[in-house]
Amino acid sequence: MAAVTMRLPAVRAPLDSSASRGGEKHLVAPGDTITTDTGYMRGHGTYVEDDKLIASVAGVVERVNKLVCVRALKARYNGEIGDIVVGRITEVQQKRWKVETNSRLDSVLLLSSINLPGGELRRKSAEDELAMRDYLQEGDLISAEVQSIFSDGAVSLHTRSLKYGKLAQGVLVQVSPSLVKRQKTHFHDLPCGASVILGNNGFIWIYPTPEQKDDEAGGYTTNLEPVPLSDREVISRLRNCIVALVTHKMMLFDTSILYCYEASLPHQIKDILKPEVTEEIVLEARQRLLDLEG
Repeated sequence: MAAVTMRLPAVRAPLDSSASRGGEKHLVAPGDTITTDTGYMRGHGTYVEDDKLIASVAGVVERVNKLVCVRALKARYNGEIGDIVVGRITEVQQKRWKVETNSRLDSVLLLSSINLPGGELRRKSAEDELAMRDYLQEGDLISAEVQSIFSDGAVSLHTRSLKYGKLAQGVLVQVSPSLVKRQKTHFHDLPCGASVILGNNGFIWIYPTPEQKDDEAGGYTTNLEPVPLSDREVISRLRNCIVALVTHKMMLFDTSILYCYEASLPHQIKDILKPEVTEEIVLEARQRLLDLEG
């Protein structure tokens, strides 16, 4: 008979607010007055009523000079040109694929916006249109870049660089887009032996670091080789570390994930998600980040 782990409820000490990155954050709920100063400009997540700037969403107040906006704690992804996203093909249509990217509307990947297998760049023919399912079909995961935004807010993607394309072996973790830190690159080969793609849309892909970059296929081959147990353990540990960081609303970027991974090494993979262990490793990772900034 399998063993069952049971724990009695315990009061946990709240995380030290002084350890939060960037100091104390101004949290507001819908309807809260942010300021009565008429000199501020209204940004996203706010509206003006009776000369008061009021929050329309629950989130963190951010000020850039005289511009005030509220970054929602939980929200759908709003695409920006140049964003790196991870998405899932939901439908194959005429000369385009529909892609789920955690936004209000399905994103679009046009046949004309991809590199053909082999990295070939040429005008797409009727034969290419008939072979669309050979490249991508329903259920496939892809990495892509936001090329443009349609008038209704839908996102148009492209995979013209060989670093984008179909994702084969790995684990997908879905988090709030607000927790993914914007960086110059969102593709990271971590020293622990795995790689991550931190999609701006909150979809994070964890996969074994390839021994050599295979650019010949143009991102449309599917590697079906068995993944070694050691790689699977690293991926599982990284996945649980990301979930632990998200539980405590920590920003996700390569350094925070790596510090959390290193703090988790004394613990078994399955124990990382126990509340007391989660708190311990997140506090250690947070302190290292503060020491790095100091």
